[in-house]
Amino acid sequence: MHPGPRAPRGGGLAAVSTALLAMSRRLEVRDVLRTIVASARELLDAEYAALGVPDDHGGFAQFVVDGVSEEQWRAIGPLPRQHGILAAMLHQDGPERLADVRKDPRFEGWPAAHPAMSDFLGLPIRDGEETLGALFLANKRSAPGGGAPADGFTDEDEELLSLLAQHAAIALTNARLYERSRELTIAEERSRLAHELHDAVSQKLFSLRLTAQAAAALVDRDPARAKDELQQVAALAAEAADELRAAVTELRPAALDEDGLIATLRNQVRVLDRAHAAHVTFTCDGVRALPAAQEEAVLRVAQEALHNALRHSEGERIEVTLTRGGTGGALLRVTDDGTGFSPPTVRRAGRHLGLVSMRDRAAGVGGRLTVRSEPGTGTTIELEVPGG
Repeated sequence: MHPGPRAPRGGGLAAVSTALLAMSRRLEVRDVLRTIVASARELLDAEYAALGVPDDHGGFAQFVVDGVSEEQWRAIGPLPRQHGILAAMLHQDGPERLADVRKDPRFEGWPAAHPAMSDFLGLPIRDGEETLGALFLANKRSAPGGGAPADGFTDEDEELLSLLAQHAAIALTNARLYERSRELTIAEERSRLAHELHDAVSQKLFSLRLTAQAAAALVDRDPARAKDELQQVAALAAEAADELRAAVTELRPAALDEDGLIATLRNQVRVLDRAHAAHVTFTCDGVRALPAAQEEAVLRVAQEALHNALRHSEGERIEVTLTRGGTGGALLRVTDDGTGFSPPTVRRAGRHLGLVSMRDRAAGVGGRLTVRSEPGTGTTIELEVPGG
């Protein structure tokens, strides 16, 4: 029976477990790459670590390093090409271990600012037949157990790095799938918005054209009525402009990753308030950061509720509030003082007003959506999501 990898310096199985959990918890590809590199360097006690993801043109689409300062990395220059020993890792199945990489016949030198490296360990990260990347380590710092300087990477290091690479492949594949699902979600949202934009603006422009034709026919016969029709033309043109501004605002990608939920909601409400006749406000109190899925759901429900209120309610005021929920999560409330509606009547008529998608988003994160509305009393939509 082949023995398993020796416990790594400074942490044993706990260190391995921590590294694998850290990789599995990351969702963005770039974060996964950084976590893999940092974990490999720490577990194998190497001075330098790097991970390259190949592109389709003979180079690296991404190259992440650990152990090299930002100043050094900028001085080194452009991303390395797939040549020499780096290329070998992308075209072989197993590890490559060298006592001195500089003496290998495939070695082709480094830029002047590149740090000195000697002993080397690398291997590909593979998912079936596909090479997802290549992981490199250089300059083993100490022998197993610590203390004495190392003579280079060992058999145990190879085994440990192979284990790490197997889990890295899973984490990278999951991150790719996550990013692809987000891209599809954004594409679906934009397709829906483009369809709504086309319908809304087409209706406004059709009405504007008919009204302008009526005004032209009345100019000589009834100037007073022609003047009224021209005022209607101006009003319809303003409404069409409002629809366009609202759609452009929604088509902008949400800045959740950069700005967080609160800042993103505040910015979108501010823009909608400027773009529409209704007064739109946002207040927030005591809300902590939520898991990404919850923040995404809250933002999308708020956008849908605002869209309905601005397009259908004919209200003068729309209030968006975000407060801390009873479960440590968040409570979103969107209230308007518009015409209101009867939810049962809307359902029987086959109209949904986005309620189905809002309920789906709430259910997807373990939340609860409540809709309160009656004709003539305005509408309140509440979403409560749990904390992380």
